[in-house]
Amino acid sequence: MDLMGMMGKLKETQQKIEDTKKRLDTVLVDEESADGLLKVTLTANTKIKSISIADSLLEDKEQLEDYLIVTLNKAIEKASSINQTELDAVTKMDMPMIPGMDELFK
Repeated sequence: MDLMGMMGKLKETQQKIEDTKKRLDTVLVDEESADGLLKVTLTANTKIKSISIADSLLEDKEQLEDYLIVTLNKAIEKASSINQTELDAVTKMDMPMIPGMDELFK
């Protein structure tokens, strides 16, 4: 492939990555505490969309903080995994093989 062809392919791949990132804003990840007292929803781009807290958790600030940390971390981990999988699929499928170029799309 010539240099101009590779540059065109890179621009096309970059656009697909941007399109995938926009789409991931619409992919929702739900997580809840083991007992269901706290529920969170994030996008696959790790933006918090909603948090639902049972009234019983409002009585104990420390417990609520612990619930938030654990549940949000689980949700962020899931969302990040989905995000990475989707972006990896785009770059592996469409990216021309140029050493070191994969670092540009992270």
